[in-house]
Amino acid sequence: MGTKTVDEAVDANGTEAKSDEETVNATKTDEAPDAEVVETGNAEAEDAEDAEDRDDLDAEALEGEDTPEAEKGTPGVGQGAAAVVSAGLGVVSLTGSWVATVAAARETLVGQLGTSSTASVAKQVKEVYGDAWATTALVGGLFALAALIVGVVVLVRPAFGAPGKPQAAWIKSVAWAGVSLGVIGLVLAVAKYSDIILGLPSTS
Repeated sequence: MGTKTVDEAVDANGTEAKSDEETVNATKTDEAPDAEVVETGNAEAEDAEDAEDRDDLDAEALEGEDTPEAEKGTPGVGQGAAAVVSAGLGVVSLTGSWVATVAAARETLVGQLGTSSTASVAKQVKEVYGDAWATTALVGGLFALAALIVGVVVLVRPAFGAPGKPQAAWIKSVAWAGVSLGVIGLVLAVAKYSDIILGLPSTS
């Protein structure tokens, strides 16, 4: 029988050890790509989930911002409409309306029916024309008063509303215009009704 020397035994053991190490390294090398693929796949899945979560949060945030606007409606719509109405009433108080025209015509008819032909000229003028003009001034004054009240309500409305919501500049401007026209119309109506201006002509 052949006898192995110490060197041969060491070489054999060393060769076997190297073979085992190479096998282990090869196994690790073969398993490493799979592990990297699994980790990469998990990372991509987590990134996709995070992106979906962010999209959902953004969508909810946008819906949360839009919902109060839709529920509450556009702010200042009622105040703007009231301001325009105030300005319109102020214009009507100065230019006249069909209500004033009809009222004046009715008063003229009543004066004609209630005045005899034998009445004095001063009385006939007052009953037929003076009362009709006074009625026109009265109707104009009512429109002016309405314009003044509506305009003032619009201007003071923010003080009783939600704090931190200033009134639009155009609403204030139109409301002030309505108040101004209302004051002018009211002054003119009172002056005409009391015959301070455009009084009855003298019949003497």
